[in-house]
Amino acid sequence: MPHSQKEFYNKVLGRKGEKLTRRYLRLHGYRIVACNYVTPFGEADIIAKKRGTFCFIEVKSREGEGFALPSEAVDRAKRERYRLIARYFCAACGEEVPVRFDVAAILNGKLEYFADAFR
Repeated sequence: MPHSQKEFYNKVLGRKGEKLTRRYLRLHGYRIVACNYVTPFGEADIIAKKRGTFCFIEVKSREGEGFALPSEAVDRAKRERYRLIARYFCAACGEEVPVRFDVAAILNGKLEYFADAFR
């Protein structure tokens, strides 16, 4: 549970961004497989599948005139966590399929989607 008003605001903003991203994905032919998928390595915001590829999507939402773009918040440590999450997910599913790592960057309610954002 968030401890401060700012943490609560960030949670609400994040959930709005995830909802906007899910809508975008469905409109573009993705099938949502999981949301807020928790593993021992961390949480994947959204896992979707399109044309036989599992897409692990990190959603970053920002409002205001911040210094960094939302997509810039996906640093090396976050990328490595997503790789571990993908391995865990595929092992749990018992499927060996192609995976891709995408970033949905939402700035002031406008979504910019980066498919295959990192490897």
